[in-house]
Amino acid sequence: MQQAKIINIQDKKLIGLSIQTSLAENKAFELWKAFKPRVKEINKRINTGYYSIQVYNDDFDIRQFTPHTIFKKWAATEVSDVDTTPEGLKSFTLPGGDYAVFIHKGTPQQFPKTAAFIYGEWLPNSNYDLDNRPHFEYIPEHNKPNDPNAEEEVWIPIKLKA
Repeated sequence: MQQAKIINIQDKKLIGLSIQTSLAENKAFELWKAFKPRVKEINKRINTGYYSIQVYNDDFDIRQFTPHTIFKKWAATEVSDVDTTPEGLKSFTLPGGDYAVFIHKGTPQQFPKTAAFIYGEWLPNSNYDLDNRPHFEYIPEHNKPNDPNAEEEVWIPIKLKA
């Protein structure tokens, strides 16, 4: 399987929409359906890609994760400033820090295989622990989610093991 790229990023300013959900109830489709038509209202976009973000509770433990674990899901895009956030959309600061970055190739239905590798193989055998920051995927603008050749970046917040 693939090796992770370790990348340190600065805080990112985003504008988007969010909902509370879980994998079991998976409201991601509805979230993106509500967000995508509104993107044209967002000024000062830095790039044309999208961020799919998962914000977990402070006491989140990946070993306790189940399909029923509740988290906040964001659909967002990066901007140079949030001063002109359109009404009905929200701003979000994605905290900077070290991330392990992987490439997921395939459809969303194939993502559990990628996640199993990251959390079940790579992370336990690495020099890192999960950090308490959002997890996210960076999705290129013209990505077609049901294309078996589609690629997106999977960003996992990490810190050196104590």
